[in-house]
Amino acid sequence: MRTIDTSKLHNANTLLDNKYGKKGTPEREAFEKEAIAYYYGEILKEKRKELKLTQESLAEKVGLKRSYIAKIEKGETDLQISSLVRLANALGLKFSLS
Repeated sequence: MRTIDTSKLHNANTLLDNKYGKKGTPEREAFEKEAIAYYYGEILKEKRKELKLTQESLAEKVGLKRSYIAKIEKGETDLQISSLVRLANALGLKFSLS
């Protein structure tokens, strides 16, 4: 039976600390902001595709530009709450704050 040296294993926070800095540092804050933008972009993109909508048709439905939808889906823009709510409604997603 093979044994594993667990002292060499890292958890996700340790890996993130090493790559992006400790929580609260500007580098870590920037990474987390990008990660959140990417996460929400992926959710919206997958739902749009599930509904067989193009970026253009979704943009027309909610009164936004297709290029803005593309940036959201790539995680390249800071998504405004008003846009998130409109997109969620158009895609049949529930959005709530608690």
